[in-house]
Amino acid sequence: MNMVPASGAASGDDNERVSQLLLANDELTKLNGQLHDARDKLLQSERLASIGQLAAGVAHEINNPIGYIFSNFGMLEKYMARVFQMLDAYEAAEIALAGTAVAAGLKALREETEIDFLREDIPVLMAESKEGIGRVRTIVQNLKDFSRVDTLQEWVMADLHHGIDSTLNMVSNEVKYKAEVVREYGTIAQVECLPSELNQVFMNLLVNASHAIGEKRGVITLRTGQDGSNVWIEIRDDGAGIAPENLTRIFDPFFTTKPVGKGTGLGLSLSYGIVKKHLGRIEVESELGVGTTFRVVLPVLRAVELRAEPTDGT
Repeated sequence: MNMVPASGAASGDDNERVSQLLLANDELTKLNGQLHDARDKLLQSERLASIGQLAAGVAHEINNPIGYIFSNFGMLEKYMARVFQMLDAYEAAEIALAGTAVAAGLKALREETEIDFLREDIPVLMAESKEGIGRVRTIVQNLKDFSRVDTLQEWVMADLHHGIDSTLNMVSNEVKYKAEVVREYGTIAQVECLPSELNQVFMNLLVNASHAIGEKRGVITLRTGQDGSNVWIEIRDDGAGIAPENLTRIFDPFFTTKPVGKGTGLGLSLSYGIVKKHLGRIEVESELGVGTTFRVVLPVLRAVELRAEPTDGT
């Protein structure tokens, strides 16, 4: 005699299978989201690396002509000094030729060419031009320091103050119209790091600080110090602050409080990943209407186990 399962039992089995399928679907959805986030982070990281390589390439190409222009200006100044010396001799000779047609011709030519004015104006023009070229050289050097592609992503001992200052020069147009920048640097050791990646962190935090400041001009304060084997960097703004319910989400990929089209929501997420990669941590304190402080804490040296050679267990 065949036994027919009760309809209730069959229904229970179906419900269990449906539940399992729903759980599996939720897991797949979650994994797909994580994969999507990882892919976007990787793409953004590659974009930043490409921008760094482009900046370094442009800086290198500009640096060469700027170098010989600067050198040529130095030689030109020496040549002009000789020309003015010769003009002095000609003016002295005019006195000896007084009353002659030659003297009259020289006087007329001197007045026509405005020699006295040129004596005063040419050195001023030379000095202003040299100052301008010097500024271009500084910008080029900041580009090179910021990108640091020449390090080939090698871990090196670097001066973080130098990196912060270079980054500030790079984002000066973003910051200088919004806030006064106050530096309160302490004495810190050089840090074993990937300088170009930390510069990216500083840039993200500085730009966010400037965006947090409203219409009224504000203040961005940079503080550094050392606590034992750790170095810390604080970037504080007196802007709008972050709502308490958002503080736990600001490092999530694609989370942003900026208007649509004004931010990708990846800056802080990437910064968090870079700091973690350096075995450090990034902290935030904020109060609405008062401002926000981001604090990056980094070890002076990477953990010994990361530098140790792998062994074969013998």
